[in-house]
Amino acid sequence: MTAPAVPQRLAAPEPGWTDTVDVVVIGSGIAGLTAALRARELGSVLVVTKDVVASGSTQWAQGGIAAALSPEDSPEDHLKDTLVAGAGLSDPEAVRVLVTEGPDAVRDLIELGAVFDKVAGGDLSLTREGGHHRNRIAHAGGDATGAEIERALVAAVKRAPDIRIIEHALVLDLLKAEDGAVAGVTLHVMGEGQLDGVGAIRSRAVILASGGLGQLYAATTNPSVSTGDGMALALRAGAKVRDLEFIQFHPTVLWLGKGAKGQQPLVSEAVRGEGAFLVDHEGKRFMQGQHELADLAPRDIVAKAIMRQMLASGKDHMFLDARGFGDEKWRVRFPTILASCRSHGIDPVHELIPVAPACHYSSGGVWTDLQGQTSVPGLYACGEVACTGVHGANRLASNSLLEGLVFARRIAATLAADLPVLREPAPDHRVPGLVAADVVPELQRVMTVGAGVIRSASGLSEAGDRLAKLIEQPAEQPGTPDWEATNLATVASALIEAATTREESRGSHWREDYPDRDDEHWSGSLDLTLPSEDDSARPAAKFVAQATPEGNK
Repeated sequence: MTAPAVPQRLAAPEPGWTDTVDVVVIGSGIAGLTAALRARELGSVLVVTKDVVASGSTQWAQGGIAAALSPEDSPEDHLKDTLVAGAGLSDPEAVRVLVTEGPDAVRDLIELGAVFDKVAGGDLSLTREGGHHRNRIAHAGGDATGAEIERALVAAVKRAPDIRIIEHALVLDLLKAEDGAVAGVTLHVMGEGQLDGVGAIRSRAVILASGGLGQLYAATTNPSVSTGDGMALALRAGAKVRDLEFIQFHPTVLWLGKGAKGQQPLVSEAVRGEGAFLVDHEGKRFMQGQHELADLAPRDIVAKAIMRQMLASGKDHMFLDARGFGDEKWRVRFPTILASCRSHGIDPVHELIPVAPACHYSSGGVWTDLQGQTSVPGLYACGEVACTGVHGANRLASNSLLEGLVFARRIAATLAADLPVLREPAPDHRVPGLVAADVVPELQRVMTVGAGVIRSASGLSEAGDRLAKLIEQPAEQPGTPDWEATNLATVASALIEAATTREESRGSHWREDYPDRDDEHWSGSLDLTLPSEDDSARPAAKFVAQATPEGNK
């Protein structure tokens, strides 16, 4: 495999303006807005988001938020289910933080104004999803949980006069001081697309909450803004990125045909939690015997089972059977999914729903400790961009919203105890570069074929070779599409490196040439960094021998 040489920083015009705040928050989903609301007592807070503040992945979350909120449930039970789903790579201490602090965090979210569905007696309506042994998924609007959480957080942020928001802005690179600590960020305010929109924000701390990398693949449930910007920025800044090979492909994404690309409609796991089941083209159920929870097995198990059926039958999708719900249950419990299916000519009340796996979530990301601190002093991360140690090799359903909520609160508490001093940015001698936006469709095809659900040494090698050639195609002049393309190429390079290095199948990483889980040799995490000594540097994998609680601190 030819190792791609990715740019050490983004080629961009010199900043034409400068501002100073105490804390910069990058991203406006549940993690970013929670961090901003909690950090406002520390001083001035600036939220930077690529689209309008209400955009991003949180609003698309259908199923709900998982927490032990029922008397029949407990944080210990939630911990056990999360560790099982993580396939041996979750950090037990990080998971314990999640499940013990999670219930109060959700209650605070309700106090903030988020309205969750309730049963007749007034208690929260709790459902179950894949990998959970208890009903612990709180939901809103039937299947519009993320939209309701985002609505409540946006309203709270807009009520806070001490939180500034810059919309339609892409953060480019981290500013660092002589000692390597954070000194701020450079960004481009897109607005009318003027190149003189580049500026610099000096700050005492930067909180990455920029979401995921779904646009690496031809089909994804992620919105168009999910171009891996935060992970790429962190890599270029020298931060450690962990477990990037574990990309979760949601098993039940609405199949719209072979030519469908971009963001695809999700059919929530909660549909199976309410009794729907998977069938093949002959109408036969195929999840029995695959796992004790059958159709509600963890996502990696279900996605692999669907892929096996597709490969064996030569078909490009399977089906989800929810015809037993009836019209009223569909309208009340899953109105968003019902409308989405019908808009594509499928009536799930009477018809089978065609589904296939698609890129959904990155279980790995920028490494943090239990306080959200990355390996770069003053840079914090939470939400999908981060790797807190919670998800391991495979995220448990509906743990993502909770993780963003819990660890954003922890970052704010950490900063309240010790907010860094404002540092002077040092001259940046890293080699700049820029990849042409024209390569993105081919990059997405290469990643889908070579680093998708099923991987192998040969497929990953071919993907790496092709990616190296794509990265060699420079952009003529800086612009948002080219910056995003460079970020995608950077993260794709790191992902291929990690997936090539891990010679086993575990969780959402499936190597057909190494089909078994190998705890003897691969029970630890893979860390990636981007050396900056010369312009031929590439993401270099470093194996962490033991996946122990101490390894994440």
